[in-house]
Amino acid sequence: MSEQQFTEFFHDILITVHENIRDLHEKQGFADPEEQDYIAGRLFSYQEVLEIFRMSARDTGIRPDELGL
Repeated sequence: MSEQQFTEFFHDILITVHENIRDLHEKQGFADPEEQDYIAGRLFSYQEVLEIFRMSARDTGIRPDELGL
């Protein structure tokens, strides 16, 4: 895998995660109470994934903002 392929792969993952977060926030406005808990759990999980990416970036000397985090 080339560096360019990896960069495109990683950016695709980040775009998908951010889109999913946005979609869940939109659904939250119309969800019933049971769905609210489910959506809140999913949002928490996505935020955890983003934080793992940020921590790993910092640990390897990469500024998170360079990766779109």
